Amino acid sequence: MGKFEALAATIIENIGGRENVNQALHCATRLRFTLKDDSKANTEALKNTPGIMSVIQAGGQYQVVIGPDVAEVYQEVVTLGKFESKEQVEDTDAPKKDQSKLSQALEFVASIFQPIIPAITAGGLVKALMALFVALHVLDNTTQTYALLSAMADAPFYFLPVLLGASTAKRFKCNQYVAMALGGLLIYPSFITMVTEAKAAGTGIAMFGIPITPASYSSSVIPIILGVWFMSYVERFMNKISPKAIKFFSVPVVSLFVSGIVTLALLGPIGTWVGNGIAAFFTWLDAHAAWAVPTLVGTLSPLLVMTGTHYGLIPIGINNLATAGFDTVVGPGMLASNVAQGAAGFAVSVRSKNKATKELAASAGLTGVLGITEPVLYGINLKFIYPLIGAMVGGFAGGLFLGITKTARYAAGSPGLLVLPAYIGGEGMMNLVNACIGTGIAMVVSFIATFILFGVYARQGKLDAAELGK
Repeated sequence: MGKFEALAATIIENIGGRENVNQALHCATRLRFTLKDDSKANTEALKNTPGIMSVIQAGGQYQVVIGPDVAEVYQEVVTLGKFESKEQVEDTDAPKKDQSKLSQALEFVASIFQPIIPAITAGGLVKALMALFVALHVLDNTTQTYALLSAMADAPFYFLPVLLGASTAKRFKCNQYVAMALGGLLIYPSFITMVTEAKAAGTGIAMFGIPITPASYSSSVIPIILGVWFMSYVERFMNKISPKAIKFFSVPVVSLFVSGIVTLALLGPIGTWVGNGIAAFFTWLDAHAAWAVPTLVGTLSPLLVMTGTHYGLIPIGINNLATAGFDTVVGPGMLASNVAQGAAGFAVSVRSKNKATKELAASAGLTGVLGITEPVLYGINLKFIYPLIGAMVGGFAGGLFLGITKTARYAAGSPGLLVLPAYIGGEGMMNLVNACIGTGIAMVVSFIATFILFGVYARQGKLDAAELGK
């Protein structure tokens, strides 16, 4: 039996067996189980199993933190347990009684935005690389090549209503393709032309005498979510009253027609005002206290990740990128936090005398500075506590610098060293320079703080003999 198969067998046994599992899935670093009865799981046995970094219960899920090998272990879990293989979370069960309203709300938000993040990240990084190549005089921004690359980079953001239409429909359990058509309506060329002409002439738009607000919806976030939410009710109503003989076409026709009118006349403008209000708030905050949010995010991100509440920041960052073209709120603070956590892992690797800890801290620290923090967070920082404190100190220092300098990211991506090209933008290269300096501050401060705290914890007798080489 291979090591992954053996680990999978141990996991299934200690979560109460396959009959105790409603759903099994995974993310970048964790196995995520929806259990029928959490009390049947042997958490302590799992935490003490080699190959498992930690076990946490959050968002109504029983999560086993594996690290970079999670995909291989998941395949063995699916094979041994005969579970249905899935790529992402689907909320098929009622929320558990111990799941808070905040947790439910954040899980809902995450389930909508998570599926589209790869497309946004891809477009954002293409845009970042283009800016880098133009700055290095490798790419001419007047060529057709540049224009086509620009279209490639902008497409995920321009067609955001269509992408969100699909993911929102999946969450509300209504027809994804009708929802995508509703998103397409918001960015249809003729509608955009009509809006542009109405704004220029100072006139209105009407449909069957119903006034339509001349608003632009390309790259918008909230209007399509509200529209699909409304459409889900229309679709369910039509499914109830439509005769079976005509349900195939009556349900989608009425769903698109009614939802289209309501979205254009009411929900779309409301969503636009809300989105613009959020952007205006952070613009005001950036002007009056630019240092505050990146500092707080840089300091508290490890705690947010532990509770799953970091998902609540994702829509804010996406909305900022979509409406303003840059983000000074979410990205910079999370960049400082992630690299600080990785640097704390490196400090543990240097200080610890335990061979297993040194190896794990080094590998997990590397994934941390590259943007995936769960291995170092659960495998090292939370386990020993002092590196968590060091990482939060480093995240505070780096986030404060990035906030004071108003450093902005111009593209999406997993916050880490590899996403630094996303900070190319504005006038000149100073924004990128500041991003690099802030990253360096976070890593250096975190490493030094963790290095010192190791000695403090050792003197206080808070570290076991193996960590001290005794």
